[in-house]
Amino acid sequence: MFWRILLQLFGASRGRAAVALIALASGAAVTTALLNLDWDADRKVSAEFRTLGANVTIAPESGAPLQIGNVPYLTLEAHRANSPKEDSLASPLLNESQVADAIKALDSLHAAAAPYLYVIASANTGNTQSESQVRVILAGTWLDEMRQLAPWWKIAGQTIADRNDSERCYVGRNVARQLNVEPGSRVELSDTGLGGNGGASLAVAGVIDSGGQEDNQIIANLAVVQKLSGQVGRVGVVQASIPGTSREIEAAITQLLPALPSVDIRPIPQITQAESRLLPRIRGLIFFMVALILVLTVLCVFASMAALAMERRRDVGLMKAIGGSMSRIVTIFLTEAGALGLAGALIGYAAGIFLSRWIGERAFHTTINARIEVLPLVIALMVGVALAGALPLRLLGRVRPAEILRGE
Repeated sequence: MFWRILLQLFGASRGRAAVALIALASGAAVTTALLNLDWDADRKVSAEFRTLGANVTIAPESGAPLQIGNVPYLTLEAHRANSPKEDSLASPLLNESQVADAIKALDSLHAAAAPYLYVIASANTGNTQSESQVRVILAGTWLDEMRQLAPWWKIAGQTIADRNDSERCYVGRNVARQLNVEPGSRVELSDTGLGGNGGASLAVAGVIDSGGQEDNQIIANLAVVQKLSGQVGRVGVVQASIPGTSREIEAAITQLLPALPSVDIRPIPQITQAESRLLPRIRGLIFFMVALILVLTVLCVFASMAALAMERRRDVGLMKAIGGSMSRIVTIFLTEAGALGLAGALIGYAAGIFLSRWIGERAFHTTINARIEVLPLVIALMVGVALAGALPLRLLGRVRPAEILRGE
């Protein structure tokens, strides 16, 4: 009898029940999408920050090069101001064994890493005219790994994929403008002032547009810069991009410290601090939106149930007149509300999966994975919302059967 009455109630109030179901399903869909986004927020935000380049630097323990943005080196102005000899660099360097240990430790963390050596050199186009000679920052690195650390760079020309390519280089767009060179031109490098032998003649493979300090640099093979500057087997800094959240990066640095006791390992604060601040804000916004959606859903269900309560006064009066207890009657109506909440949760969860994927593709250019653990949470929330919205049904307890039977 209980279930027969419940089915008849659904059939008798299809319009009102449909409105409540639509409200519950809509709330469940948005809640599912936001909760799926929250579950994947760590991974998605971390992946986005990894595209910004290196997040950790490994430098000599006694002192690190000056950091400008996320590129550690001495600018030409600082170099001239701090060094009594214009063409010498006072920064300490890492040796080959330290670099090998650092790269090996970083490989175990699945991190992209590359050593860098920064020097000041003279560059010209090989025409011997003095006005074509420019003092530039020359960076030596692993050219194949460099693109993994800086995927946002725009390179006009060819990409160097061979780490041992000693015939070509990249030129920053500002340097290219000063030297009036383009892909295919040649650049003559000399006079680092550090005791190196001879010079180097390199073909310009591509012109870099990074929007950063690299636009003022020439980037060449590490061995070429080491030989040119007389620093064979020496490196100024190792830059690495360690995957994971800010907490995971801190844990990785802690793990690296015992393995690399004679170097200074530092996170790049511009990236790690921004990530640690952004993630709590995203999560706060998600939970605020979920709470707002739940409140609005409660109000919609409340309005629908209030209308249902007015329609069912006669049914309640008749039930009470034939001996039905009020607790039994309220149980029937609350079961109806709970069933609506369950149905709305299931429909909304299915719709929320597609909504979360759409948000992921739009916001992160990737798919947000559906989490099955979100389903019981959404069911609990929607059933709770439906029961909270069913509070107007409690007013049916005031119905007097005599008044209903008299048609009042």
